[in-house]
Amino acid sequence: MRIPFAQIDAFAHQPFEGNPAAVMPLTHWLDDAPLQRIAAENNLSETAFLVAIADSADDGCDGPDFELRWFTPAAEVALCGHATLASGHFVLAGDPSRDRVRFATRQAGVLEVAREGNGYAMALPAWEPAPKAMPEIVAALGVEPIETLWHDKGYALVVVKDEAAVRAAAPDGRAVKALGPYVLIVAAQGETAEVVSRVFTDYFDIPEDPVTGSAHAVMVPYWAAKFGRDRFSAYQASARGGHVGCEMAGDRVILRGHCVTVIEGTFLL
Repeated sequence: MRIPFAQIDAFAHQPFEGNPAAVMPLTHWLDDAPLQRIAAENNLSETAFLVAIADSADDGCDGPDFELRWFTPAAEVALCGHATLASGHFVLAGDPSRDRVRFATRQAGVLEVAREGNGYAMALPAWEPAPKAMPEIVAALGVEPIETLWHDKGYALVVVKDEAAVRAAAPDGRAVKALGPYVLIVAAQGETAEVVSRVFTDYFDIPEDPVTGSAHAVMVPYWAAKFGRDRFSAYQASARGGHVGCEMAGDRVILRGHCVTVIEGTFLL
């Protein structure tokens, strides 16, 4: 079996920035076990698998065009923003006649990626966090929080005093892993961008995620309320780094970014 393969740096203006994802279109769904083994073989933070929906209409219809699933090397996830952006880039770069593409997902609903200038605008669900004391998470992160918030999808948002505190965060990897399948966000108002963050999760063998779209789905409702406006700039300060344009739009967050295809080939199964 031959499966087309592309490795795409999402939220990146040039290679080696942003977050790499594998995008692999399938003619039909394989069993979960081979999908997981392919993702482990790719050894990227996410592999996105696409299956076209039969008889899907063109852009004049609101229905989804593809089914989309995301796998880390260790497990399937409920939502992955950067691999959705990469999937949108894969489809739209391959079909210049399209302006947008819609993906049906199993747990996050229908997601959309649309062309916007030289980049893309991606609509994800807005996951508004609520205040919650999280002493074990704070201890594992080793930071001094101003606020701590939680979303039931397993996302912790720990707000610290400034960008320097975000960049200085040095979590205890064993303690983070012991917490369970959580995504831990450390964020503050910044100088590089209006919001600067880092994201840690050791559960899926990804100690620090380079640029995390789903984390911004949690952060955007919080910071939009703090700023009293719907739009702001964000930067995820990982070693690779990535800029994210953020907008609150009702029950959606709109994330803006660019993508760069760095590898194209065929996976032989």
